[in-house]
Amino acid sequence: MSSKTDNVEGTVAEYVTAMIGGQLFGLPISRVQDVFMPERVTRVPLSSREIAGVLNLRGRIVTVIDMRARLGLPKNDDGKPPMAVGVDLRGESYGLLIDQIGEVLRLADESREENPVNLDPRMTKLAGGVHRLDGQLMVVLDVDRVLEIQPDMMAA
Repeated sequence: MSSKTDNVEGTVAEYVTAMIGGQLFGLPISRVQDVFMPERVTRVPLSSREIAGVLNLRGRIVTVIDMRARLGLPKNDDGKPPMAVGVDLRGESYGLLIDQIGEVLRLADESREENPVNLDPRMTKLAGGVHRLDGQLMVVLDVDRVLEIQPDMMAA
């Protein structure tokens, strides 16, 4: 599956949208393996708070990243179970915990902008640009940056 297609107007990118802490995010569809509801997440002793734990997903061990913690947001207390977006990096499987999954959007590459200077610094370090939608800003998540868990963050 390709994340970019050519049309008459130019190149179009496809994003899987997700809500995290009331903010709309887009993940390049080429990086998304699956979407699932995580069950039985096992906490990893001495891991950072960003690592929610690990789980078994169809025979693969998946490291679950709490995106609220990764973005410096408080825990979700609305009582709804979190969703997860499965991604892959260098042969390792990860699940990104999100509040809610959205739809797939096809957006023209030329409408993508650099990170605005007033974007929250916690988002800026994980963002690969933004798209301005009708009354809403969609932050494009850079999956590689999201999965860069620094050694100093690994200390509990």
